[in-house]
Amino acid sequence: MADTDKPLLIKRYASRRLYNTETSDYVTLEDIAGFIRAGREVQIVDLKSGDDLTRQYLLQIVAEHESKGENVLPIAVLTDLVRSYTTNVQSVVPQFLAASFEMLREGQSKMMENLNAFPNPMSAMPGFEAMRKQQEAFMKSMMGGMPGWASSGPAKEQEGEASSGADDLAQIKKQLAELQKKLSKM
Repeated sequence: MADTDKPLLIKRYASRRLYNTETSDYVTLEDIAGFIRAGREVQIVDLKSGDDLTRQYLLQIVAEHESKGENVLPIAVLTDLVRSYTTNVQSVVPQFLAASFEMLREGQSKMMENLNAFPNPMSAMPGFEAMRKQQEAFMKSMMGGMPGWASSGPAKEQEGEASSGADDLAQIKKQLAELQKKLSKM
């Protein structure tokens, strides 16, 4: 029986084939995506050099799904990710994304409570409140199409009436511009 607490080790051979060390067979990127969807952590290493290739392959899985029309990441988010590689925001983006997806995993009903009460050492950073509001709007838009997350969900109860999508987008753009100004001054 496999130890699911440890990451599933996948070895990449010189032929670029991926080998599952638990089942002693070759796997595809889609197989690896299936392991991850089932809750399994994976680690992909180059057999010869020992280099960790996990990030590279996970990005490839995301890129393949996006190119097949399974669009999860809006163009604006992809654009902001590209920009973050060349701006001062680069150091904040990984923490921001990690915190966002951690909250997403915690559950739909707890998410909005945690967003407001989430203890974060970055909260003293100038512009954090604008970033937190942007994150909240992002999470609302992400959860809008999920089963069990109706428009009368926790976000609407907390804020009263929800503003229109255009208003939210304008507000997010304004907050992002303010955050970028503050970060560039640092």
